[in-house]
Amino acid sequence: MSDIEPRLVAVRGPLKGSILVLPDGDYTIGRQGLNNLHLEDHAVSRQHCIIKRAGGICTVHDLESRNGTFVNGTAVTQQRLGPGDEIRIGASVLLYLVTRDTAAGDGHPDSKTRELRLSDSLYLSSDDNSALPPSFRAIHDLRTLLRVSTMLHSFRGLHDVHGTPAAEVLRTHLASLLIELIPAERCGVLIPGAASDPWTPNADVYSRVCDEQVTVWLEDADATGLSVLAAPLLVRGEVAAVIYLESADPHRKFDEGHLQLLTAIAGMAAGAWENATILGWLQEENERLQTELKLEHDMVGTSAKLRELQRQMAKVAPSNSIVLILGESGTGKELVARGIHRNSLRAGGPFVAINCAALMDTLLESELFGHEKGAFTGAISRKQGKLEMAEGGTVFLDEIGELSPLLQAKLLRVLQQREMERVGGNNTIKLNIRVLAATNRNLEEAVKSGAFRQDLFYRLNVVTLTAPALRERPEDTLPLAEHFAKKYAHECGRKIIGIAQPARAYLQSYAWPGNVRELENAIERAVVLGSSDTILAEDLPEQIREARPAEVSATLYEEAVEAAKRQVVLKAFDQANYDHETAAKLLGLHPNYLHKLIRTMDLKVVLKRAGR
Repeated sequence: MSDIEPRLVAVRGPLKGSILVLPDGDYTIGRQGLNNLHLEDHAVSRQHCIIKRAGGICTVHDLESRNGTFVNGTAVTQQRLGPGDEIRIGASVLLYLVTRDTAAGDGHPDSKTRELRLSDSLYLSSDDNSALPPSFRAIHDLRTLLRVSTMLHSFRGLHDVHGTPAAEVLRTHLASLLIELIPAERCGVLIPGAASDPWTPNADVYSRVCDEQVTVWLEDADATGLSVLAAPLLVRGEVAAVIYLESADPHRKFDEGHLQLLTAIAGMAAGAWENATILGWLQEENERLQTELKLEHDMVGTSAKLRELQRQMAKVAPSNSIVLILGESGTGKELVARGIHRNSLRAGGPFVAINCAALMDTLLESELFGHEKGAFTGAISRKQGKLEMAEGGTVFLDEIGELSPLLQAKLLRVLQQREMERVGGNNTIKLNIRVLAATNRNLEEAVKSGAFRQDLFYRLNVVTLTAPALRERPEDTLPLAEHFAKKYAHECGRKIIGIAQPARAYLQSYAWPGNVRELENAIERAVVLGSSDTILAEDLPEQIREARPAEVSATLYEEAVEAAKRQVVLKAFDQANYDHETAAKLLGLHPNYLHKLIRTMDLKVVLKRAGR
């Protein structure tokens, strides 16, 4: 006697999910209540068919039913059943399975394979008309799925464990849980193409799972009686991982219920795996960005342009490369240079800043290179230059575009040879410095015009950073204004609790041609001259309030002042016979400022008409 246990598994129809053991003898199926299997289906005859079991052999016989009995899609009158055959009776599909099937004459077990797609899973079905029967097995499996679901939903915090990648943590937890829930000797979540999988899976099962994207149950895979159960984790139509279980223990065999259960678990876990993969990528990206932005600096603002500048600073800071910082006047180029120095390997050394436009050529040469005693009138002793003073650190050459041709040539030698001589000296002094330079000029145009040496430009233009103008990052205006308000309130011993809304509107609408420096000066003035604990619109400089934002209503005083200004300007043009230069002289204004005044007071059309 063999330990054969033929059974039917309802995979479609009103009894979907039921597992029916076939006894020896006859097993009748039909719509009549007296049948062993009663199917309430008008497409099923009262006595539809009969399955005859004789030991390990089962045969289905159609009882001249109205709609026929089908085995694997073919209508039959009598058919011997084999493992995995599908029997269709009306709307029901029954899967014929056996625990073990002995091949005639050889005594060795035959392999048995069953596949299941995710869409056919009993537990993931959206068909409300095929509810699971309240069997003990179904209840157990649903409780199992609840445990898996709970684990997957609690996965949010698992990635914090010792910094392990999120997908790896999910992989470990899922394998540990499945070994408890399904009678396998070992279980793993394998990643296609990975070299770190714990063992080599059955090649046939593994390839079928990956290629056909189905759950595979292979019973008696080899002479040892090995059973294999494997399911794909499908992420965006691709197999991201394979849940793989094995057992060679005859008392720990898989069955149809385990096939259904694993398919459901794989479907549930696929979403968690995708989230874990995304989470892992976000963690890596966040760590990368945080590393880039671990930058000590004094810059204020959160705009995208400022963050991009900070990322570039973080990249160039550890090197020893020359950096050329471009930007309009007042954009904070020296802050950029100081930030690079503070985050460089030379941070422990000095930071020496020199404004190349602040001194005459002779004084600047002495400031840069130093001088020997008696080098020129007044040189009563030897003096170290700023380049020497920056030894081991960083020298910042601001407004480098203003250097004379002579100093450009001497600086080129410093950059190429890392050496110099003091003014009036003959000794060569080696330099260990990093050079950062800045300019608000277009050096390429200066090279074309002959005002700047081409070879020096190429030496300086190794790495170029641009400090954005304030008008290019308007979202930083108010944070900067609040920062300066706190700074100067502290210095002046005043209590400033904020900036009034009309003043904020003026600050945001102004173009800031002088950039951050102009904003800082405006706020300092407002703190010093203001009398309230809030910075008001009238505390701001007049040029900022010339163009009133739409959301700010003019006061009676402001309306009277604007009307008076208009009358004075129109009168001056009338007296100057509408000549702009003459009108500017009469008003005591710079012609450019008068142009601006005409625009802000919208007088251009009026003057054009009157000038005719």
